[in-house]
Amino acid sequence: MKETTNRKIKVWDTYVTKKDGSIMHFDIIAPTEITDTATIYKYGKSYLKSKDQEGQSLTANQCRLCHIENLRPEWGAEITEKGYFIIEMEGCD
Repeated sequence: MKETTNRKIKVWDTYVTKKDGSIMHFDIIAPTEITDTATIYKYGKSYLKSKDQEGQSLTANQCRLCHIENLRPEWGAEITEKGYFIIEMEGCD
């Protein structure tokens, strides 16, 4: 993914019930070129696995396109490497 100051990304607002019943809130940041929600869910599931929350439900009920904004420089390297960036909001520890 090219990194330019005017590059647009999509923010997917995501809420997942953790294994202990509490809620994780995080945003999945991905290039606007990604239009397949299955790819976005794959990114979210990869993140959940990294947090020992593998197997938790992640569908349109938990993950929705929130808005489009400009790419922030601090997200660029990880998006280039993995295809996405996660912003941890609540309950992600």
